[in-house]
Amino acid sequence: MTSSRLHAGLRRRACLLAACCAALALPTQAQTLDYPSKPIKLIVPNPPGGVTDLLGRIVSERLAALYGQPVVVDNRAGASGHLGAQQVAKSPADGYTLLLGTIGIHAAHASYRKLGYDPAAELVPVTILAQSPNVVLVPEASPLRSFADLLARARTDPASLNYATAGPGSSVHMVTALFETTSGAKVNYVPYKGSGPAMVDLIGGQVQVMFENLPSAIPHIQSGRVRALAVTGDRRDPRLPAVPTIAESGLPDYAAFSWFTVAAPRGTPQPLIDKLARDLKQVMAGPEVVAQLDKLGATLVLGSPEQAQQFFRTETAKWNRVIQATRLQLD
Repeated sequence: MTSSRLHAGLRRRACLLAACCAALALPTQAQTLDYPSKPIKLIVPNPPGGVTDLLGRIVSERLAALYGQPVVVDNRAGASGHLGAQQVAKSPADGYTLLLGTIGIHAAHASYRKLGYDPAAELVPVTILAQSPNVVLVPEASPLRSFADLLARARTDPASLNYATAGPGSSVHMVTALFETTSGAKVNYVPYKGSGPAMVDLIGGQVQVMFENLPSAIPHIQSGRVRALAVTGDRRDPRLPAVPTIAESGLPDYAAFSWFTVAAPRGTPQPLIDKLARDLKQVMAGPEVVAQLDKLGATLVLGSPEQAQQFFRTETAKWNRVIQATRLQLD
């Protein structure tokens, strides 16, 4: 075979391969251009009323306005969010079932001995939607007037302190577990099925402390039904400027945030993931939404899917250390 004939044959094969690749790509491109052609379901894996639910409803409203299709919030609480997250993981990877995710799902899943799915392998991030510090709360009638008071009580009389969480392995649980590992204290853990019922019992004095998400805590702080002792972030929050950080109040190595994601089932086409990330940035970054979230106590992040994946890895390593230190193992 001459060199020219060989080169011509190679060119024909290359063109055939390119044509095949283009043909394979067409369904994904068409799917992306046509998306969405029907209602989208946004699984919020927590009960109504908490910060995850509030964020989910803002996302739903804004995407529905952009797409001209309903974006239906479906609250599927249970197993600290894993019930709803597993439903998303097992759904068709077509962009029509999405998850409003949390630390507990994406970064603290090692706290569960047995799950019916693998969050790290079966869910892919679209974006880190927002983050917020948690705030250390006590009932209005509590004798604890400062975080220093709480720290002293936790170290000298831990049996007298019951702390509420939004569920085992939730962000509220994890930031409190970090308090235990940083302070050396061990207080009594009382799990609830969501922040709403936990807050009811905190206000009523059935539990003595809660490291609640700031967005859902703010209305109760403003009403005077609970007292804020400290925020968990690395700086004071502008919405509560008089409330010190935990680091300022006796634990200089402490800093933690809750964060929230939009995620999809593994196998969702990357062009569709990228489109969702762009669209979320478009509808969530406007001044009206920023002001709305600021009032709630949340700060938008809205990075790329690749940045979100790297963030997952970093946060998973951090919270795995806390899980190991506290021997936190859940069924």
